[in-house]
Amino acid sequence: MTDSPLETALRRDRWIIGGAIGIIAALAWSYVLWLANDMDMGGMDMTGFRMIPAGIGIMLPANEPWRAIEFAYVFLMWAVMMVGMMAPSAAPMILMYARVGRQQKAQGKPFAATGWFAAGYLLAWSGFSLAATLLQWLIERAALMDSRMAIASNLLGAIVLIAAGVYQWTPLKDVCLAQCQSPLLFLIRHGGFRHDVRGCLSLGLRHGGYCVGCCWVLMALLFVGGAMNVLWIALLALLVLLEKLTPVGRWIARGAGVACVAAGAWLLVSLSQR
Repeated sequence: MTDSPLETALRRDRWIIGGAIGIIAALAWSYVLWLANDMDMGGMDMTGFRMIPAGIGIMLPANEPWRAIEFAYVFLMWAVMMVGMMAPSAAPMILMYARVGRQQKAQGKPFAATGWFAAGYLLAWSGFSLAATLLQWLIERAALMDSRMAIASNLLGAIVLIAAGVYQWTPLKDVCLAQCQSPLLFLIRHGGFRHDVRGCLSLGLRHGGYCVGCCWVLMALLFVGGAMNVLWIALLALLVLLEKLTPVGRWIARGAGVACVAAGAWLLVSLSQR
């Protein structure tokens, strides 16, 4: 039995879009690994200095103010990192958008509309990356960040961990996660496939907003484990993937919340015993 032209087109679309997402994620992870290797500096003592995440060994005195170029490099680091971490978990939504577009035969060109939808999604995470860059600047200005781009204060780290754990149990987390877990329901609730560029961008931005609302607190944990700690980045990306794509994602989120609160409490206890 031969496939219908629509089934053939859907299969082809899935391979093309899935492959594109895979390539983009792989490039993003390659960039993150390159930066992490550059900032490692072979285990050198970085006391009194900070590395700029540029991949070319730029080092400045820790007390020197940020320059515009450093702000740009840090923003790029966060933006590319978010692409690498979030693209895999966004794949089902993007593929569903392309599928609905193909089924509606949007002028026979669902790829362009899907591309604009994905751009809107990444725009939401670019906004988060800008906020993370500003927060990193503030933490460094307060001399509370070490050379691994991690919070140097155990007290502040404990507060972030406990806050992150509590957020995992909030109704807002539930609402945002539900929007991320059901791509088709999201499209139905928000007007379905859009043919125009503005509509595609707007819908992608809205979905990205829900995704940021679901995962921003997990991304904040990068300041605890280190923004250039590749293992920590990978673990958080895996947690996001499991939350969004598994039937027990809600319980995984709550379990992670309990673990964060426990880790934060342990840090507080260890501080009180000193």
